[in-house]
Amino acid sequence: MNRPPERTVVLLVLALIMASVCGSAGVPAASPEFSPTPPCAPGDTFLELAPIGAWSWYGDPKAITYVGEHARTYAGWVDDGGSIVVASYDHETGEIISTVIRDSLERDDHDNPSLLIEPDGRITAFFAPHGGVGGPKTLRRLYYTVTENREDVSSWQTETELETNTGGKWGFTYPNACRLAGEGGRTYLFWRGGDGRPTVSFSDDMVEWNRAEALIWSNGERPYLKIASDGDEIIHLGFTDGHPRGEPTNSIYYAYYHQGTFHRIDGTEITSMTELRTDPIFPKDATIVHDARADSIPAWIWDIAVDSDGYPVIAYVNFPETTDHRYRYARWDGRSWLDTELCPAGGWTVDFSPARKPLHRFELWYSGGITLDHEDPSVVYLSRPVDGIFEIERWVTPDGGRTWTSEPVTCGSRKDNTRPCVPRGHEPGGPDVIWMYGDYIHYRDYETSMRMRVEPKH
Repeated sequence: MNRPPERTVVLLVLALIMASVCGSAGVPAASPEFSPTPPCAPGDTFLELAPIGAWSWYGDPKAITYVGEHARTYAGWVDDGGSIVVASYDHETGEIISTVIRDSLERDDHDNPSLLIEPDGRITAFFAPHGGVGGPKTLRRLYYTVTENREDVSSWQTETELETNTGGKWGFTYPNACRLAGEGGRTYLFWRGGDGRPTVSFSDDMVEWNRAEALIWSNGERPYLKIASDGDEIIHLGFTDGHPRGEPTNSIYYAYYHQGTFHRIDGTEITSMTELRTDPIFPKDATIVHDARADSIPAWIWDIAVDSDGYPVIAYVNFPETTDHRYRYARWDGRSWLDTELCPAGGWTVDFSPARKPLHRFELWYSGGITLDHEDPSVVYLSRPVDGIFEIERWVTPDGGRTWTSEPVTCGSRKDNTRPCVPRGHEPGGPDVIWMYGDYIHYRDYETSMRMRVEPKH
């Protein structure tokens, strides 16, 4: 890590003070010229993983680091022709290999693949088109495919279609995959199902899948779900009533799965996997994290992770106004949620591509993006407007979210840097954050490249 010039020491101290204030009082962080090391740079100067691509924040994992015979990071996105792409970055050689695993599926960032590393080092990708209402039935499918060889994205097996779903018009959207070693390596797959609700199935052999069941029911139009797993026995669930566009009191809830049963955070049983068909999870049954009914400020979940104590951490956005988004960090400390505002996040109608925003004014709740480092959830990456351009920043809390310091990753950019993603299992020598750089207008209208910062070896 480079040391700052002697003349900047006073400014660095000022930056730390200003960043800490933002974490506790909602004041914007210090501007880039006051930032501590490592030095920031314009977004287009970072290593380009792909010349064009986009992803949603609901299909995960989007990027994974795996160390076997090689040390490589794998990531997946949708290109400008609607093709599903998976790439690898070799930490030793710097080689980037990109492969189209499905050509011209659909130009829609909802379609990005969810990646899973198999026990033998092969990579599985789950992906689905964002067919939805009015979409052709041929676009209401979910597929998965596995690499031919371990740690090699250059060739893939024939894709398989998932044959189970809940009934309804929505098809499949937002696959999220995880595997539990404590259940014999069983694979769990979550997605938004045909009825618009979060849905779950599982498989012990990646061939036969248990009948899909609606996981969460809500009076809202369709709940949004994020998951995180310890990889052994527990899956953490963070979810909403619905979409903030349709739910003026859209709140954030938490539950967890363990050994066949879903629980509130205090361990109280909600329902079991085998009883979902008749007894799904309702928001009132789960643990509330942000109660929009109390303050009339709706929210939307962005990420959930597990800290070193096994406690859940949730990153989300709430909306005092559609033009005023606020990043928040909620951590369970064993007794209660410590819920802290980090800083203002701008607003889509104010800050996202202002020359073209009138074309798609209904996505008022899209934010620049916030994500947790799943290896250390005391670290957060977020995108917020600085001098009229969305820049990526790294935020760190030493005390569970009470106070914060921050440093910019990008600064002085010509175009927006949005939707940061931290690769699961990232290590020195590989990328510690990947993001979209360029003009993002809408989930079907984007001219963004995929950029990454490579973490120096210690």
